Amino acid sequence: MPHMPVNSPEVQLVIDALDEPTIIVRGRRIDLANAAARTLLGPTIAGRDVRLAIRHPEALDMILGRRDGDIDAAGIGEVGRTWRLHIKEVDGSVLVRMADRSAATATERMRVDFVANASHELRTPLTAIIGYSETLADTEKLPEELRSSFARTIGDEAQRMLRIIQDLMSLSRLDADRFVRPTEIVSVADVLDAAVTNTRFMANAGGCELRTELDADLPDVAGDFDQLVQLFENLLSNAVRYGCGADRSEIRVRATREGNSVRVAVVDQGPGIPKEHLPRLTERFYRVDSARSRNSGGTGLGLAIVKHILERHRGSLEIGSEPGRGTTVTVRLPVIRS
Repeated sequence: MPHMPVNSPEVQLVIDALDEPTIIVRGRRIDLANAAARTLLGPTIAGRDVRLAIRHPEALDMILGRRDGDIDAAGIGEVGRTWRLHIKEVDGSVLVRMADRSAATATERMRVDFVANASHELRTPLTAIIGYSETLADTEKLPEELRSSFARTIGDEAQRMLRIIQDLMSLSRLDADRFVRPTEIVSVADVLDAAVTNTRFMANAGGCELRTELDADLPDVAGDFDQLVQLFENLLSNAVRYGCGADRSEIRVRATREGNSVRVAVVDQGPGIPKEHLPRLTERFYRVDSARSRNSGGTGLGLAIVKHILERHRGSLEIGSEPGRGTTVTVRLPVIRS
């Protein structure tokens, strides 16, 4: 590049071959911008003051001072996007390449939020366990009824912690296997029978009845039997927790063939979910009603696990709900093609 003017047609061809937004700045003026930069910053950005394009004081100091280095900058071109600027002085001009860091930044934010949420969810039962156990240890004469109540609470909170840890381990295993497509031939009817059997005691205790309606000719799917049972157990458990009661005593499971998929719908007659919550239900630890979810034994990870299992099985999830009209969760799994 030092052997030709930096604003020459040849240099323009070179930077146009780059996928990432790239500009060449001389003084305060943008001499050249490739196609990606023009898309990001505007079609007429070449020839304009660089300060109009990059509104980041530290990055501008490096560019205008012709100092080599890398710097992260947010809000260039679009609000919410993060870029890593690679700045290099070349023959009196400055070459600026912009690598999109938005996905990496979002992933890191999700990781930090996940650790914070997991710590909070585990700290709550652990605090209760410590408090009750200290009372038991430090109080010599405690009424037997109260002592038994404290012991039951300690046991319940320990079980809650165990469920959270088990769900976290399930998510970890699913993350590790998400690119490995299962190849076992699985009967959807057998999966649903196992899931319903495993959930029936919980349903009976909650005062509701599970009803299944399965087509006789349901095709098989390629899947992991245990993971699919876990998937439908999670859906049924949610339906029992939030759809059972004196005036809403039935949960229906309906399985049919739909084109090249098996469609399974879990329908409850519970209070329903406001529509603003629906897009976030599969987020880890997201709850519509935090207090009710914890009191019913939910970990806030059930639908996140469902989502991960379906991703591995190339399936889909749809949640339809309306306050006062119950909730329908629909799962579609691709059938084995002959």
